[in-house]
Amino acid sequence: MSSAIPGMPAGKPAGIRCIHLTENHLCGIFGHPDRPQVCADFDAEPSVCGSHRDEALILLTRLEEETS
Repeated sequence: MSSAIPGMPAGKPAGIRCIHLTENHLCGIFGHPDRPQVCADFDAEPSVCGSHRDEALILLTRLEEETS
């Protein structure tokens, strides 16, 4: 579970889409002062996100499961 974010005061559970993720898979609160530090600290590098969206979903799901 992540830290609290606007609209998700208990944080974002693993496997649940962030309510701020746009249809284009971009952060809807990027650059906003309420954007949580956990998001700002996230480094979308190939070892975490792979080389395409489907691979990213697999890798990120595994990472969330390991940390929850």
